[in-house]
Amino acid sequence: MTDSNPKFNAEGWEIVPKSPHKIKTPTLIPIPAGKFLMGTSEEDIMLLQMKESDWAYDWSDNELFTAEQPQHQVTLPAFEIAQFPVTNSEYYIFIWDRGHRIPRTWPGYSFQEGTDDHPVVGISKIDAGEYIKWLNEKTGITYRLPTEAEWEYSARGEDGRIFPWGNTFDPWRCNTAESMKKVTSPVGSYSPSGDSVFGVADMVGNVWEWTQSLFMPYPYKPNTNREEIKPNGRYVVRGGAWYYSRKLARCAVREGVLQDHLSPSIGFRLARTLT
Repeated sequence: MTDSNPKFNAEGWEIVPKSPHKIKTPTLIPIPAGKFLMGTSEEDIMLLQMKESDWAYDWSDNELFTAEQPQHQVTLPAFEIAQFPVTNSEYYIFIWDRGHRIPRTWPGYSFQEGTDDHPVVGISKIDAGEYIKWLNEKTGITYRLPTEAEWEYSARGEDGRIFPWGNTFDPWRCNTAESMKKVTSPVGSYSPSGDSVFGVADMVGNVWEWTQSLFMPYPYKPNTNREEIKPNGRYVVRGGAWYYSRKLARCAVREGVLQDHLSPSIGFRLARTLT
């Protein structure tokens, strides 16, 4: 696959031949308009202290829940969100067609054998944006990253559950450090038992997921400047990942990351506005 006379794009990345493979579009799950509780309440913390006492008391004492507080009600219009994160095989087609840079986690021009349906990782928010731009051009469909409010609503539903399946952690429902896999898992491996009430898979564990929202204090208010593009801004990632513990595999957990950050634990999924 190596070209003896390689060509390079404007960013200095080697352009590889175009792929003959058919473009894959995501399965989208409709999320109805509604109200939900966003963030972590004092009642949630007390419940965690009762069920997860080995770490929850320490988190409370060190004010590590504050980024998720105060819990507040958010109203969202209907939208769609991808059932699964974007996979290696889906991202691979984009690379071959567009000549975009290859994830550093890949051993060469392609992903590791046998990981076709694993979520792609080592993706910056900028990379995710380029993939979305390309997919929109190819399909005529307007995809985007979910806002962090859309992501959390898709994960926890209207009843404010701590995990997508309920209020008690279960290592058999998601891929976290407790699962001892020490690597990403195929998307949907924990379906349907690990799915959210809407049927969205892999919302906690496996990989952190980019959102289009800036990391800002709560309360979250839709249609504000939270979704602005700021080169030096930190953007919210959600969901925890395969080498993080259950502490971060909660629907309300949020971390702020620079948009050019690359990690073997960060991927993304798509969303779509309904008009």
